This record gives sequence, structure tokens and C-alpha cells, in this order.
Amino acid sequence: MGDSSGGKGGVDRAHGRSLPQRAVFCIGHLAIVLCCAWLVCGGLAWTGRLFGQAWSFADSGRAALLVGCAALYWLRHAVTLFYLLARRVDWPEVFGLLAFIGLIEVGLLLAGGGLFTGTPPLFRPLDGLALALVLAGSWLNTASETQRKLWKRDPANRGRCYTGGLFKYSMHINYFGDTVMFTGWALLTAVPWALVLPALMAAMFVGYHIPALDAYLAERYPNDFPAYARTTRKFIPFIY
Repeated sequence: MGDSSGGKGGVDRAHGRSLPQRAVFCIGHLAIVLCCAWLVCGGLAWTGRLFGQAWSFADSGRAALLVGCAALYWLRHAVTLFYLLARRVDWPEVFGLLAFIGLIEVGLLLAGGGLFTGTPPLFRPLDGLALALVLAGSWLNTASETQRKLWKRDPANRGRCYTGGLFKYSMHINYFGDTVMFTGWALLTAVPWALVLPALMAAMFVGYHIPALDAYLAERYPNDFPAYARTTRKFIPFIY
């Protein structure tokens, strides 16, 4: 269960408002999305001319849809920062993740738009599956976090481990949702090597973040967590 109110794994999860950090994080991410939109709306060709190159997207429709994925991710990020996230956000996390997000979102756009290699026409059957994964993964993450947020607002649940809603199917259904979303996003580029991104993300969740978070939760909820861990899948519902 990716508890936003506590945990270890290299992240300080002490509670705190940290409004300046959240604002910079949100605005910085929005700037990345707007940069992606600008590239699709002529910015790529303009940049190419500066370097004496004829740069263009092979598939502007696919590129526009990838910008839509980035915009959806930003919207979810804003909701998380200003509503769902209880822990403090520190400056190194802000700037480190902004660099990572910029690399991922611009990289997927350029790859999927066909700057490096041609891409097939938009709306193959696989593109429909990819878009469904983006939407389903986004819902799994944000809906599960919202369910937990509302449950924790009840004073009767103070100090208890949340095990209901979507979290009854997976202890870390929010992490699984992000993996599903990025799998769809990578598939939407029509570039096979883009699938390395969700594969690495899943490996980081399973090998690093989940063990550290489980150790914290076992310590924080000694009465609830052991039974929950014994009876609930860790990452992929019904499988693992």
C-alpha cells in the first residue's frame, strides 16, 4: 500500500505543507507540457531551422495524442500535490523529478511523433489498447489514492491501516496503476524500445520502493499490516 503519509525508501515522508515546493513542482510540470504542445504546434520545425535541419513530426496526430497523455499526467500530478499528498515535498525531489519528467515526456513525444524513425498511422488496434491502458492506469492510481484519503479523514480511522477499496486487490495498487498508465503511454509511441520505461518503473517499484514502504508500514501498523500482507497481493492484482 503506497501510503502517502509515511514510508522510507529514500523519500522523507514526514507530514508538511511545503506549499512553495508544491507550487514550483506543479508549475514546472505544466511548463514541460506546454513545451510539448509548442513543439507539436510548430516549435519543432522552428527549432530545426535554428540548426539548419528540416525537423518535423512524421505523425502529428500521434504526437498530439502523446501531448494529451502528458496533460492528463499533469492534471493527476496537480491533484496529488494539492489534495492527496500529506507528506512534505523537498526541493531536491522537486528539481530531480522535474528533470526526469521532462526527459520522459519530451522523449516519448519525439519518439512517438517519428522524429527519429517513422511511425505507423494513428489508430491501429494496438493504439486503442494503449489509450485504454493510459486511462485505466490513471484511474487506478488516482481513484485508489482518493478512496484512502476520504477514509483517513474519518477520525475513527486514525492510526489504522487502510486495506479497503482498490487496495484490497493489491497492497500497492497505486504503483500498479502508474505502471499500467506508462505501459499504455509507451505503446502509444509505436516505438518498441519505449517499453523499457514501464519495465524499469515496475522493477524499481518491486525491488526498491515496495520493500522499503512495507517495512515502514509493518512498523507503523503492527496490529493491521501483518494480516493484510499475508492475504493481499503485493503489486499485480490476483497475480503477485
